[in-house]
Amino acid sequence: MKRITMVLVSILMLMMKVSTASADTNVNVSSTDDFDWTPVMEAIIQVESEGNPKAKSGSSVGVMQITPILVAECNDILKRRKSKKRFTLADRFSIAKSKEMFLLIQSVHNPLNSIEHAIRAWNGGNHYSVKRTQRYFEKVMNLLKK
Repeated sequence: MKRITMVLVSILMLMMKVSTASADTNVNVSSTDDFDWTPVMEAIIQVESEGNPKAKSGSSVGVMQITPILVAECNDILKRRKSKKRFTLADRFSIAKSKEMFLLIQSVHNPLNSIEHAIRAWNGGNHYSVKRTQRYFEKVMNLLKK
């Protein structure tokens, strides 16, 4: 009985060590806070509006052509994070606040910081079609290569 108890305790300790080690590997995953999205945002701004903060196309406005739905999604994220901050529809005309919204969306919907995912999702939404976002993706990537 004593031997069985020792074996069980050893197994339990080994399992705890493995779960702790796997949790430690998550530390190496880059977060959006550490990732420099500036070149991607600047390229998207050029494709979307050529840098015009007053640009308008349907319900999309500002340098990044932000929709009311995206503002609502950002506010839902902030609410889930128990933040008191909220974005307004007028914030879409602010370059700085547009970039904040982009970064907030990336932090939730693109935790692996995939540039391709960020570009395609910005154009086609979270459930984008590769085929339908291909031209947009190429435009943004061409600007990033310059």
